[in-house]
This record gives sequence, structure tokens and C-alpha cells, in this order.
Amino acid sequence: MYVRDAKNRDEAWLLDAIERLGLDDVAFRSRDYVIAVDQDSGDRAGFGRLRLHRGDEGEADRIELTGIGVLPEWRGRGVGAHIVERLVDTAAAEEFETVYVLTDQPEYLTQFGFERVDTDDLPPALSDRLPEKREFLGGGVVGLELGVDEFSMDDRFREAFKAAEPADGGETDATESPEDFGIDPDSATYKYDTGR
Repeated sequence: MYVRDAKNRDEAWLLDAIERLGLDDVAFRSRDYVIAVDQDSGDRAGFGRLRLHRGDEGEADRIELTGIGVLPEWRGRGVGAHIVERLVDTAAAEEFETVYVLTDQPEYLTQFGFERVDTDDLPPALSDRLPEKREFLGGGVVGLELGVDEFSMDDRFREAFKAAEPADGGETDATESPEDFGIDPDSATYKYDTGR
């Protein structure tokens, strides 16, 4: 299992997974995402992204972790923890000192060192986005922040990630049949049918 930057070919999968998990896809750009991938099967297990908020004149840019999701069959295997770690490392490499999250599941992120931020203390770009997130997720959304040097991960997540396998066998690479496209193979004629 490893976490890599998303590629253009991941876009359709990302959009489908975001929709299935009911996550926020505002300002979607596949290049902003990272994806957890099983190195043996190539199955994608989870994803997350960094969203840059440009500051107004005289105000610093801010970075938000958002759209973090793990497919149900991969949960409890350290996938989300490694996605968050990769995003925090990327933010640090881009010289951000603090990362922010607007989430309705703060207890998951507090185990890595994130701390709650009062709405009044959120940077303007994030406090402006908070009502939108609350409407989308149905309320209960709070702001969290983390100094990039303060991220910590319990060893149990590292061990689980090393040996991660999906709960039900993971994604299947089903072969597409003519019926998948609405074609009846017994009665269909084809433009280049040679009669053989």
C-alpha cells in the first residue's frame, strides 16, 4: 500500500468515489488529490486533497485538507491516516506552517494532533466556506488546525497500512459485455460485419 499524487487518468474514478461517499467536490481538480493504492492489485483505496485559499492583499494564503475519503472495504487499515500524513507533508513542503480542515468528524483528526478552532479565529477564506460546508454536510461542521510539525501518527496505523487488504476482496475488474452498452449480441448487426 502506498500514497501517490493523482494522475489525469484517476479523474473519473475520483469523481465516482467522491459521489459514492457523498463528499464535497467544490473546485475539483484531480491534480490536487493524492490517492492510496494497493501495490499488489492496483486497487485504489482512498483519497484526499489540498485546497489553496489565496489571501486578500496583505493576508497570507491558507491551505485546507478536504475531500478525504476511504472506501468502505478499506476502512480501519490506516489508509486515511496515511492520506492525511501525505497531505500535511505536502503542505509543509510548500512552506505552509498550518493546515486547516472543516469537518463533521473532528474526533478522527484530533488523534493526529489537530485542534478545534473557534469560528471567529478561522482565517477569512475558511470562515466564509464554513456555512457552505455546514449546508452540504448537514451541520455539525467545525474548524480544526494543525501546525505541520505537530502531526503524529500512532504506530498501529503504520502496521495496519503495511498489511492492508480490503474487507471483501476490493474492487473487481469486471469485463464489460455487450449488454453493458445496451446491445443484444444475438440480434445486433455491425457496420463491418463480414458474415463470418
